[in-house]
Amino acid sequence: MIIDTHCHLYLPEFSQDYQEVISRAMQEDVSRFYLPSIDSQSINSMLQLEDQFPGQCFSMMGLHPCSVKSNYQDELDVAQDWLLRRKFAAVGEIGLDFFWDKTFEKQQYEVFHQQIEWALEYDLPIVIHSRDSTLECIDVVQQHQKGALKGVFHCFGSDYESAVKIIDLGFYLGIGGILTYKNSGLAAVLQKIPLEHMVLETDAPYLTPVPFRGKRNESSYLKYVISKLALVKGVSSDEVAAITTFNAEKIFGS
Repeated sequence: MIIDTHCHLYLPEFSQDYQEVISRAMQEDVSRFYLPSIDSQSINSMLQLEDQFPGQCFSMMGLHPCSVKSNYQDELDVAQDWLLRRKFAAVGEIGLDFFWDKTFEKQQYEVFHQQIEWALEYDLPIVIHSRDSTLECIDVVQQHQKGALKGVFHCFGSDYESAVKIIDLGFYLGIGGILTYKNSGLAAVLQKIPLEHMVLETDAPYLTPVPFRGKRNESSYLKYVISKLALVKGVSSDEVAAITTFNAEKIFGS
C-alpha cells in the first residue's frame, strides 16, 4: 500500500474525472489519500469526496496561509466549529507563505500559532505549508514543541540543515514532485536523510513530477517520485513504499 499524504483531489481541476483519477491511483497501489483543507470555500467539496470514498479519503481541517486575509477570524471560526463537530485526520494545511504576498504576515503568524494550539488540544498532527518560510515555520513549531506535537513539513524542498532541524523536532519531510526536478537540489539533500523521516505526497493538482511536469498532477504519479527516491537512496521501490507508508501510519494512524 502507498499513501498520498497530501492531495487536493476535491478541487475543480478534478471535477470531471475524480473517480477515474482515484481508480488510476488504486491501480498503482495508492490506496489512501489525505485531503488538506484550504478555507471555508473548499470544505464542502472536500467532505463530499471523503464521504464518497470512505476509508480511502481522509479530510484535514485548517486555514491555509494564502487564505489568511482581512476576514481571517471568520475563517478560523469556521475551522474551529468543524473541529468541534467531528474527527479529522490532521490540522492542515497550515503555516506561512511569504512567496505570494506578505500583506498579512502578522496575521499569518497569529493563525499558525492558533491552529497549532488546536492540534495540541485535539491531539492531532499538523501539516505545514512553508513556502519561502521554512526557517520561520521551524521557529514557530519550536515554540510549541514540548513533546506532543507531530506532523509533516509538506512539500519539503529546502537544505540539509533545515531538514535536520525538522527531524529534530520530531517531524517528517513530505516528499513529492520537486524531487524529480533537475535543478531542485533535493536529491543531494535526501541522500543524507534516512527514509525513516520521509512520507510521500503529490500536492495534486500541483507540483507534477517529471515526465509530466507542467500538466495536472494526480496521485497515480507518485510512482515517479518513488522511483526517483529509490534511485537516490539505492534501495528498491518496494522498500521506499513500505517505509514511507509505515511513517504515514505513525502520523495519521493505520
